[in-house]
Amino acid sequence: MNEQSQRVAVVTGAARGIGAGVAARLARDGMAVAVLDLDEAACQGVVDAITAENPQARALAVGCDVTDPDQVEAAVARVSDELGPPVVLVNNAGIIRDNMLFKMGVDDWDAVMNVHLRGAFLMSKACQAYMTKAGFGRIVNLSSTSALGNRGQANYSAAKAGMQGFTKTLAIELGKFGVTANAIAPGFIETEMTQATAARVGVAWDDFRKAAAAQIPVGRGGTPDDIAATASFFCREEAGFVSGQVIYVAGGPRA
Repeated sequence: MNEQSQRVAVVTGAARGIGAGVAARLARDGMAVAVLDLDEAACQGVVDAITAENPQARALAVGCDVTDPDQVEAAVARVSDELGPPVVLVNNAGIIRDNMLFKMGVDDWDAVMNVHLRGAFLMSKACQAYMTKAGFGRIVNLSSTSALGNRGQANYSAAKAGMQGFTKTLAIELGKFGVTANAIAPGFIETEMTQATAARVGVAWDDFRKAAAAQIPVGRGGTPDDIAATASFFCREEAGFVSGQVIYVAGGPRA
């Protein structure tokens, strides 16, 4: 059994989409994986898929609101008790509440900030205690190309830009303990979230994705597997000299 197969990863927002893809990839890499989201029953479906692919895989469904300090502490303690000390954390949990600034409510602003930034803060704070004790840790935060600015996403863009500053600060503070922190900034990824965006703006999904792909140099939209591959690299032993970085996984540079 190699070191990778003994490590425990926590992936937030993992009941579907990018989070589910990352959880499945880390399980394939040999890690035990805690699949964490608001709805534990939805997480169980991802766990079942992981164990169906590999009956030897260890995976755990965990229901948790990442904005609630008590729930986060309880969830991370449960992961430690049932799988082992969590030394890999992927902060993927996120929501959108899109609107133009003059229409955006305070609740929409706060909800997005809380899930993305407060959630990443609470999860990182809880998990770093196990990482620093082990002398090894990997934190991967999900940002977005929207961090560069995106019409109708003042809240989301600010949160995703904040994730980049948060990542760089974690890298500075935790590096001496063997912990790296990096961020992935996806571009257009074909998930339930982007399908919901298409529905919100009243555009058929096929037309929406084709229009997006036409603006991407590689000529296609991304998939959760594209993000999972990058997360997999950041979480490896051999990535120990890569920290405080933001990789835009977007099919090309953004114009």
